[in-house]
Amino acid sequence: MRIESQKSKVKSLRLIVGLLFLLVFTLLLAVLLGSERLSFFDLSESQKIILFEIRLPRVLLAASVGACLAVAGAAFQALLRNPLAEPYLLGISNGAALGTMFAFVFLGQFDFLRPVMAFAGAVLATFAVYQMAKSRAGMNTERLVLSGVIVTTFLSSIIVLLTTLLDATKLRSFTFWLLGDLSQATPNSFYLAGITAIIGTLILTATARSLNLMMLGERDAFDFGVEVQKTRLIVFATASALVGISVASSGSVGYVGLVIPHIVRLKIGSDNRNVIPATAIVGAVFVVLADTIARTAIAPRELPVGAITALIGAPMFIYLLRKN
Repeated sequence: MRIESQKSKVKSLRLIVGLLFLLVFTLLLAVLLGSERLSFFDLSESQKIILFEIRLPRVLLAASVGACLAVAGAAFQALLRNPLAEPYLLGISNGAALGTMFAFVFLGQFDFLRPVMAFAGAVLATFAVYQMAKSRAGMNTERLVLSGVIVTTFLSSIIVLLTTLLDATKLRSFTFWLLGDLSQATPNSFYLAGITAIIGTLILTATARSLNLMMLGERDAFDFGVEVQKTRLIVFATASALVGISVASSGSVGYVGLVIPHIVRLKIGSDNRNVIPATAIVGAVFVVLADTIARTAIAPRELPVGAITALIGAPMFIYLLRKN
């Protein structure tokens, strides 16, 4: 048993290291590609500005956002024991977007409050969906998805009402941001999203054993010594923070939390001790590639990165609905 456990740990370590190499390669490729192709040698002053002040912060922010959303999706799916639990579909992204919108409209002079308001919006949306989806018989897929659709629709209507308070220039900018926009990336936004992604992944990885047991059912998990209420609170709070910070930084980038955890589980199994860190890396790779497509497909114009992720995620969502 001990030998098998050691072999499993070595295999998991090799997997994570391999994925990290893939992430580094993807980051290097994304930094070099764009409306102006770059190389790491013989850069002019203008190219250095493009590389270090524009493109590198954007690529690193894309990786951070992808990790945040993918890990949040994996955590929600494990906690709720539902393959369709995902921040975008559950309305949590819209909750964070509404919080950011509120700060943008009414607290515009206090930029530092946007991530705080985004986190608050994500928490409230999570609580609303969870309470609506609960029933005496438990929580099933149809009820959870329906609750998410209701909350998403309600929050979207409030966002639309708030947009009437914006002038034409701000409205166009906010609309593009709402569809997923990384063009406003700055070193500060990357630092916040990057630190959140790392800390959030570490916290959820630390709770992975409890999540594994909770996937069997909360009663069984309790019998095995899991503090169910504490675990639920940690996961909800951490996942809401991941979603809130990512939405405040990049707008609503949909389906990352749905597609990536499923791809990872299909390849490496359902052990969350491996799934969560692997999901973080694969999510980062996915959004970096999606953003690279978004800014190069019709260069020098850009597509919303959320449109690219949705083109991949929506067919996957249909497949999962038919399968379930």
